[in-house]
Amino acid sequence: MQHFFRTQLRPDEVMAEADAFFPTIPLTASGKGSRERIFAGTLGSVTLRIRPEGGHYTFVQADTDQMGESRLDRNVKKFFVRLHRRADPNHRLAAAY
Repeated sequence: MQHFFRTQLRPDEVMAEADAFFPTIPLTASGKGSRERIFAGTLGSVTLRIRPEGGHYTFVQADTDQMGESRLDRNVKKFFVRLHRRADPNHRLAAAY
């Protein structure tokens, strides 16, 4: 599956967050440069690509090798929430019923 996220964090901050988050689930990293990483483990693999976009935004693309809503896909979404909280620490997520 492909997942996308846009943030106001700098690309190096996003990559540092990825390097800190994905080993906790546990996935190991292999680098393909300063803007791309491949994390792989027992859950599968995710390719993370980061690029500057439109001024002060950073576009984050995560491609997993899983079908449907897997554990790895849910963890990618948790990573995006972590990025959101880092960019805006005062924002609190609330359920919208």
